[in-house]
This record gives sequence, C-alpha cells and structure tokens, in this order.
Amino acid sequence: MIATIIVCGITFLGITLSILFFPHIKIKGLKIDTYWLIALLGAVILVASLLCPIKEITSSWTSKSAVNPIKILILFFSMTVLSIYLDELGLFKYLASVAVNKAKGHQYVLFFILYFLVATLTIFTSNDIVILTFTPFICFFCKHAKIRALPYLIAEFAAANTWSMMFIIGNPTNIYLATAAGITFIGYFKVMWLPTILAGLTELLIIFLLFRKDLKQPLSNDEKVIVHIESKIDLIIGGLHLLVCLVFLVISPYIHVEMWLIAMICALSLLVISLMVRIITRKEWIYLEDCFKRLPYQLIPFILSMSVIVISLNYQGIANKIGEFLNHGNLIFNYGASSYALSNVINNIPMSILYSNVPTALTNGQYLKATYSSIVGSNIGAFLTPIGALAGIMFSNLLSKHDMKFTFLDFIKYGSVVSVPVLVVSLLSLGLFI
Repeated sequence: MIATIIVCGITFLGITLSILFFPHIKIKGLKIDTYWLIALLGAVILVASLLCPIKEITSSWTSKSAVNPIKILILFFSMTVLSIYLDELGLFKYLASVAVNKAKGHQYVLFFILYFLVATLTIFTSNDIVILTFTPFICFFCKHAKIRALPYLIAEFAAANTWSMMFIIGNPTNIYLATAAGITFIGYFKVMWLPTILAGLTELLIIFLLFRKDLKQPLSNDEKVIVHIESKIDLIIGGLHLLVCLVFLVISPYIHVEMWLIAMICALSLLVISLMVRIITRKEWIYLEDCFKRLPYQLIPFILSMSVIVISLNYQGIANKIGEFLNHGNLIFNYGASSYALSNVINNIPMSILYSNVPTALTNGQYLKATYSSIVGSNIGAFLTPIGALAGIMFSNLLSKHDMKFTFLDFIKYGSVVSVPVLVVSLLSLGLFI
C-alpha cells in the first residue's frame, strides 16, 4: 500500500509541476503536452512493479459497466466532434459577433449578452470548445474596442465551467462520476438544473460587482463585427445531428441504449453525411480536416493512465480509506469541498476517476449525495487555479499567446472570490433535491 501511495503521489505532483513550469516539450518541432506523459509513466511503473495487476486493468477496460473508461472516452469524443464541427463552420464566432453588434456601444449590455451566450452554448455543446473559441475572440475585440478584457474573460471562463453542470455531457467529470453511479440523463438534469442556475446567477452578480466600474466605460469603437457562415447546408446537418443526439440521450434509459453508443452513432453519421456532401458538391474538406486536427487526443492516454492509477488505489484499498474519512458528517459538503480542493491538486479528471470509487460503502441515497457533490466540486474547482481543469491550462495558454497578462496569482485571486461563494450556493441548493 505504501509503495502505491508513493508512486501515485509522485505522479500527481509531477502532473501539477508540469502544468505550472513545463507544460510542453518539443521533439523535432512537435509540441507535446507533458501532463499526460507523466501520468503514463506513473501507470507504467505501477504495472511493471505489479502494484496494479494487468487482470484488474483488462477487467475494467472490457467490462460492460457504463463506467468503462473506453465507453466514457467514446462518449466524450463523440460529443466533442459534434461541437467542433459546428465551431469550424463559424457558428460560435457568428453568435459572438451578433452579441457584440447588439450591445450598441454599451458594455453592460455586451457583458450580459456574452455571459448568457457562453452559458447557453456550454450547456448544449462543450465548455472546452467554447473557451477555445471565445477567448481569442474576446482578446481581439477588446483590443480593437480599447476596453479592458478582464471582466469578459473571467465571466467567460467562469460561465463555461459552471453551466457545464447542467447536463451530464457538459464535462468529462460529469460523465465519469454520473455513469459510475448509474445516473440517467433525465435523472441527472432533475437534480442539477437548480444548483446550476443558482450557481450561474451568483457568479454573474459577483463578477458584475467586481468590474462594474470598468463596465461603465462606453465602447470606443462602434464598428460592426461581421462574421459569415459560409455553408448553410453544413450548419443544418451539424445542428440536426446535435439535436437528434440530445433527444436520444434524454430517452436512452427508455429505449435501453447506452449513451456512449448514441453519441458515437450520431458523430459517425455526421462525418459520413458531411463526407457525402463534400463528394457531391465538391466543396472543400477543410471543416472535416480541422475537426479531426482539433480533437483532444492527449486525453486518451491521460484518462487511460489515470484509470490505471485509480485501479491500483482501489486494489490496494486506499480508495476505501479515503471513503471512510469522508463518509462521516455532512456528505454534501465533505465531498463537495474535498473534490473542489483536490481538483486543484491533481486536476479534476483524475479526481473524478478516483472519487467514482470512493463512496462505494454508502447506501444508495448517500452515494447519490456524494456523487452529485463531487460533480459540483469538479466543475467549480476548475476556476480556482489553472491546475483545476484542462480548460484552465488551455485558457492560460491562449491568454499568453494574445499577450494578455494573467498570472497564477491573478487566477487564484479572482478564482477564490468567485468560486467559493458559488460552491457554497451550489451545495446548499443541491441539498434541496437529494
């Protein structure tokens, strides 16, 4: 047990340090993220030293359970394909340009429109894709309009990592924790809709009060931002596939088809139909090419490696020990606060994989309390530090590319002011439904 704790601890520490100090390495001009390499190394050491038997890994990866990491990866990547496809068509940038033009020179109006636009897109697509799209747009527009970008950037990042709680597909952490507990799409929504709305409104008020003086300043540039969607037929195809996918995810427990299979079929259908349109109309292949280029392939070795680490913790009985510590007292705050904090030590994906096994000794009702609380912590913990989620790493990288100064201490300063009250409100409201 001690050896497993040491290897896992060093791995988690290495992932944290890599994110902070050496997030990338270059090999023959190819830039590679280091966090998944360290996770992979830790998993290899555990297997090679027999601290994690191969039969335990194969049993987990081939199980018919919904928590099978292969199924979760398929579900996540399939939903990501649907989101990226719409983004590549320019839908997100088009909607952002409409928001800017509707503001008519008033920052207050622009602030609220952009916040709710990010919230809405996050609910139905992906928080990571929204951040990747809107962050450069906000940086560019604010420089052009000569206004402070910080209120919009913080509002965007907080909204993307709060409203992602609404649906089970909003975040990989939701998927992992909820599927481990056997929670359906509708069952999840029935519990999480109110905590998500209250959390979102709370953070909106806090951010608005923080930056109300900046937002009083008028926009110095009232020129219209024009973004066109070149292919309407592709937009219709992508939108219909996303809509159909969401509908079937809702009714999945009634038709007895697992969510990962529904998402995979919709993603494959989108790609096949889009390919046929390319062939028939002889249009460019750029949407499909860029869609595949932008997929977060590094998540595959990362999640599989972290699943090996968690399997070793379960095998050695360490996850049960953590559960014994958290299962006393107020479960909602124990699991909510600890998952929030731990996300910023080891990242929210490893935390979620670990916490999917921690509360197994609890009864059904208690287990659901622990699961939903951990989901809240995994989402809101993402905007305390850049370590909290992969979205934070991407956000920080994008800001540096656009010469926007936002240090680690800045992240903590604004993140703590916003996220702590939001966490408390979310957990209190969660108690009303469970």
